Amino acid sequence: MKRVIAIADRAALVSLKLLVALNALFFLSFLVVLLLAGRVHAEVACGGADLLASLGKEDPAAVKKIEAEAAAVPNGKGLLWRLERPGEKPSFLFGTMHMTDARVTTLPPAAQKAYDGADTIIIETTEVLDKGKMMAAIAAEPGLMMFTDNTTLSSLLSPEDAAVLNKGLDARGIPPATVARMKPWILSAMVALPACEVARQAAGAPVLDVKLAEDAKASGKAVEGLETVADQLRAMASLPLAFHMKGLVDTLKLGDKANDLNETMIVLYQRGEIGMFWPLFRTVLPESADDAAGYAAFEETMITSRNKVMADHAAPFLARGNAFMAVGAMHLPGPQGLVEDFRKAGYSVTAVD
Repeated sequence: MKRVIAIADRAALVSLKLLVALNALFFLSFLVVLLLAGRVHAEVACGGADLLASLGKEDPAAVKKIEAEAAAVPNGKGLLWRLERPGEKPSFLFGTMHMTDARVTTLPPAAQKAYDGADTIIIETTEVLDKGKMMAAIAAEPGLMMFTDNTTLSSLLSPEDAAVLNKGLDARGIPPATVARMKPWILSAMVALPACEVARQAAGAPVLDVKLAEDAKASGKAVEGLETVADQLRAMASLPLAFHMKGLVDTLKLGDKANDLNETMIVLYQRGEIGMFWPLFRTVLPESADDAAGYAAFEETMITSRNKVMADHAAPFLARGNAFMAVGAMHLPGPQGLVEDFRKAGYSVTAVD
């Protein structure tokens, strides 16, 4: 089968995991904009191609295989879910993307109706609504973001990979010396976001989750959070350093092709095809046993473990009834996703078209 992305090795899948991480930890995008403050001066045109559309022209049989795999993912289709339990007013669970793209920030009609009628809005963390609190949380544990000993990024890389790092940073207007002691997962976030997304956020455009929270506060609704920034920092930082170093270099190697991955995720998100993310990317990007093992650790840390925390912390807010819970869409599907977690908690959970 002809590959849609012509990448020399399997490393693209590691880069993809980091792109997905940006949509698993929505405070990351705010952190990126803070770190790049002053370096973004103008709107940048967005690019990127829909990989699924390209694959459909090249290999229709592969698309059918992807669709079959996606259909087997429990709760893989749909962004809005109704939560019902005896004695409580119905609430809603909605999957988001942590981006400013208008295709993302414009809610589908059913979701908009559920949001408008809710008394309480629940998001992953409310600390991002207050930059002072967020920066204080980061400053309290500097080791989660920076090397606090003599370690530098270059000291962890081969000369060849160090050259890739420096060249990639220079191309993005980031002086390598200014980020030499930054933890690799923070830097990966800085280089993985599309330039147009960074520019929009730097200009003040809110990602979907923050837009929902800010609009809710303005209209007098209660706004609640499920995690702290420190929780999210620790989750990302807990993954092996080697994983992050490989991801950083490979994301830089990916270059503009990262725009294709982002565009494809947005297109699938619009269609509510969250269960199709990984079947598609496994098809268009090469993979090995090492990749599979790495993804298992990534999924457990960044998705599954946090799902349980979110479900537990959401319980008292949902018990009030009439809540609208908005979290990254990657948290919803699968046998250990939030949809199933809430069913195990006694809720009747049904997709809303």
